[in-house]
Amino acid sequence: MGKKILIVDDEVSIRESLAGILSDEGFEPIAVESAELALSVLAEEKISLVLLDIWMPAMDGMTALPRIKELYPRLPVIMISGHGTIETAVKATRMGAYDFIEKPPSYDKIILAINNALHLFDLEQENIILKGLAPHRPSFSGISQVITGLQEQLKVVAPTEAWVLILGEHGTGKELAAHMIHQLSTTADRPMVEVNCAAIPEELIESELFGHEKGAFTGANEDKIGKFDQADGSILFLDEIGDMSLKAQAKVLRILQEQKFERVGGSKTMQVDVRVLAATNKDLEKEIEEGNFRADLFWRLNVVPVHLPPLRERLDDLPALVNDLTSNFAGKGLGAKEFSPEAMEILQKHSWPGNVRELRNLIERLTIMVPQPVITADIVTTFLPVGAICDDAEYLELDLSLFDGNFKEARRGFEKMFIENGLRRNNGNISRTAEHIGMERSHLHKKIKTLGIEY
Repeated sequence: MGKKILIVDDEVSIRESLAGILSDEGFEPIAVESAELALSVLAEEKISLVLLDIWMPAMDGMTALPRIKELYPRLPVIMISGHGTIETAVKATRMGAYDFIEKPPSYDKIILAINNALHLFDLEQENIILKGLAPHRPSFSGISQVITGLQEQLKVVAPTEAWVLILGEHGTGKELAAHMIHQLSTTADRPMVEVNCAAIPEELIESELFGHEKGAFTGANEDKIGKFDQADGSILFLDEIGDMSLKAQAKVLRILQEQKFERVGGSKTMQVDVRVLAATNKDLEKEIEEGNFRADLFWRLNVVPVHLPPLRERLDDLPALVNDLTSNFAGKGLGAKEFSPEAMEILQKHSWPGNVRELRNLIERLTIMVPQPVITADIVTTFLPVGAICDDAEYLELDLSLFDGNFKEARRGFEKMFIENGLRRNNGNISRTAEHIGMERSHLHKKIKTLGIEY
């Protein structure tokens, strides 16, 4: 069957007439006699267009129209009425109706209006997709062997229907990997639906994933379509899957296995066709041992595991990453910046516990806060946190003789070394040093005098 068209009219003859016309044109008509029933159908079926009568008992079309547009803002609605006026037609159009047709609707006019509305909807969909692709496809920056291998792996798995489990520390680009798979998949023309499992309260996750019926629980004032419904025929990305409760895991496992579910408060079984991508920063096998994650869910998701390397394991890619980030921020009007070779060397000595996300934050901070076009090593050192540079003895050398004295002497010696290191890294600026080491400026000044520090 073709696209589903919902006919909403309290007159049997009109419903039957329109249903016959639509069937002849290859559409699948669904006819109901009230706006209340129409809202229920919209919550359960994938409707491409609504033919909505204005004059109906209980809820009329002019009351139903804003509710439909609120719930489904891009769904085309054509108003039909036997008592229409120009004023009513203008009002309906301003409320979001695509067109207004008088009863009895002529065959040619109704089909023309429907085809035009659906064509416009398709153009809007295409425009959204093209905007999502601009200015370029998502990709990982870098030339290291580990990153080129990752890119090849994603290119191989993306066009298939295989489910993918994306593993990696915070900030390594798990969401980027999911978007890359989507853009290279056979469903790139349809939006990928994303769910942050860690951000949804346990009591609401069923409603968020499966949807709910009106009145299913306190606050459920309208029918709601869940994420699995929205992702039908496309990709569902379950981010931070390791933070999902065991109760929610059990329910998700069932739908993943059967591709069937019921909405919260509903009894109708919904069938979907969804490809799942999941991501987590947790060691799921360890979580299984500790009883925090279901083994059967892990094996269902872990069809193709993709491991994202931390930045400290791909420091050869850092120049390319910095170049891409500075270009990106320059394109946003923040100004073009260049890093000196010495500054780049300092960046490559940092351990980057926050991975690419930490690097992005630092580059953005430097771009905004530093007026000069060239970022030097001194500037980078100032903006990196204390102790960030992990392998340069110039910045902190531990005096082993401290261990030979008593505790008081050892503490005094360490304080002196710690403050001297902070002053060195901040070019002798007391205020900046105090801020970086978390000490009041006046207290730091006293410590410098007490410890006999020269700067």
